[in-house]
Amino acid sequence: MQLNLERPIVFFDLETTGVNVGVDHIVEICLHKVLPGGATETRVYRIRPVDAKGQTVHIPEYTTAIHGISDADVADKPSFSELAPDVAAFIGDADLAGYNSNKFDVPMLVEEFLRADVPFNLKSRRLIDVQNIFHKMEQRTLKAAYRFYCHKELENAHSADADTLATYEVLMAQLDRYKDVEYTAPDGTVSKPVVNDMEQLSRFSRASQWADLVGHIGYDAQGREIFNFGKHKGKPLEQVFSREPAYYDWMMKADFPLSTKALITEVWTNMKSKKLLDLKLHFGAGN
Repeated sequence: MQLNLERPIVFFDLETTGVNVGVDHIVEICLHKVLPGGATETRVYRIRPVDAKGQTVHIPEYTTAIHGISDADVADKPSFSELAPDVAAFIGDADLAGYNSNKFDVPMLVEEFLRADVPFNLKSRRLIDVQNIFHKMEQRTLKAAYRFYCHKELENAHSADADTLATYEVLMAQLDRYKDVEYTAPDGTVSKPVVNDMEQLSRFSRASQWADLVGHIGYDAQGREIFNFGKHKGKPLEQVFSREPAYYDWMMKADFPLSTKALITEVWTNMKSKKLLDLKLHFGAGN
């Protein structure tokens, strides 16, 4: 089977210094690009993690034990900032796919692009998370998914290239296995969602309706941005920021991902603009 593509799609996987998007860094990235027509190209980058001051960040031993990449392995490698233009150019306008990518890999990749001050817009991209399709249909891990769908054992798990290519193979097998298979959503809606269409796969593999990339901010029934954590959980951002401006300041100074900070800044700016407009209308009406 060949993917039904209107534009390229990039399957990718990251190995990192840890799992905190706002703090940790990428040490390896594999990009497997599939073009309309079926041609493919793969790139793998080893990356030296650096902080905001340009100092090399230590890769904790417990993460090295998982992915096998140590400080010595990346000591002579370029930083993400140095590679960012090339990575962005290779991805181009492609859609993105991965395993647990909507929750971790996409937010981490965007965070690194923001740190490097390299534009990378997600708004027009379809995001396909193979793990979410898998968990909704079978609820197992990547290694089990590879065995279940592809009838092979996954060698070198937790290496970016092996995991990325396995993810690609799993999606192809899912398209075959779930062709015309019905799925019943929690609300009772029945559909046949696993089809060779990137838009529908993107919608089905989305874990939830998050406003930001990591789930700190969500939406309510009215489409307003609301907090998904802490003392203000479930409350609209505008309501909280209006009553407690210091909460916005606290979030901007805390270790939230830059992408989350960009979202709350947008909400903050829009809120201020609306207040200014209300004042102008008020005083204009008084004249």
